[in-house]
Amino acid sequence: MSSVAEIDITKTLTVQLPLGLLGFERIKTYSLIFKPDQEPFCWLSVPNGDDLAFLVVPPNWVLPDYAPDLCDEDVDFLEIRNPNDALVFNIVTLKSDGSATVNLKGPIVINRHTMIGKQVVLSQSSYAIKHPIQPA
Repeated sequence: MSSVAEIDITKTLTVQLPLGLLGFERIKTYSLIFKPDQEPFCWLSVPNGDDLAFLVVPPNWVLPDYAPDLCDEDVDFLEIRNPNDALVFNIVTLKSDGSATVNLKGPIVINRHTMIGKQVVLSQSSYAIKHPIQPA
């Protein structure tokens, strides 16, 4: 019986953020990189060699009942017709002491069909900008 070597299957999707991310408005194109050994985390990376990447995580991994309420303007901009059209990620901040937080107030919402996204600011929510991630 022969053994099968493990294959590192990295999946990369191109995402357009026409308005950029807060503080990075000039960057419109990102690569969303999924690596099996890093799940549930993935990377939102600038593909043109700027050496810039954001660690992101699906919010339900951090807060199972997370349900951002998008305004009609954001829904229209992203052409979201039903909740299943949306991929949602939140930016993770790693701290020097080994702890981590996640920005639940500014999710990145991507239309899974068009791969066009937007960082949405949930100004009317009680979600935290620095929600602690509990160690496994």
